[in-house]
Amino acid sequence: MRSAPWWALVSSGCAPVLLVGSWMIAQQRQGPAYDPATQTLSVLASYGATSYWLMTGTLLVLGTCYILTAHALRQAALAGRVALAGGGLSALALTLVPVPNSGGALEHGAVATVGLVLLAAWPPLAAVRGRGPAPWGLRPDVSLAASALMFASALWFLAELQSGRAPGVAERVVTFFQALWPFLVVLSCRRNVA
Repeated sequence: MRSAPWWALVSSGCAPVLLVGSWMIAQQRQGPAYDPATQTLSVLASYGATSYWLMTGTLLVLGTCYILTAHALRQAALAGRVALAGGGLSALALTLVPVPNSGGALEHGAVATVGLVLLAAWPPLAAVRGRGPAPWGLRPDVSLAASALMFASALWFLAELQSGRAPGVAERVVTFFQALWPFLVVLSCRRNVA
């Protein structure tokens, strides 16, 4: 079984670092009026936000990282690679439909939901079945557990959006795990062959 190329470590490893780094810088730049516990990342990327350009750039790079990683994961099943790339395309599409500085946006919510679902569904779709020993990140049981965790945290985010208590925290948990998982899968693919 071929290993994931070295550059897949870069594309997949940049995603969680870039995501966390950019939201931390953007919320600092936004100032005390922004509450990261109760306000979502979309507020930081909305028209008129202090770091609109930073968060928009982050979404462009993040989406590109997902697409490149999907291309590199030749060991993964095609359906999972397509779902991961689709999550990347959703991140790119979010730059076209940012949240307005007041109120919500149906288009933004729809694109974000598609991205969350694709990124939560890709692990079991990418799982390797019946072709000998698979890297641990592509085993069906591990992939299902990762997907279940992502869907559970996405449901928590949805519940927090409805209650308004801590949607920012829930969103950060789900997006961080979704950004970290491709890196862990790439590590398992490289380690499996080494």
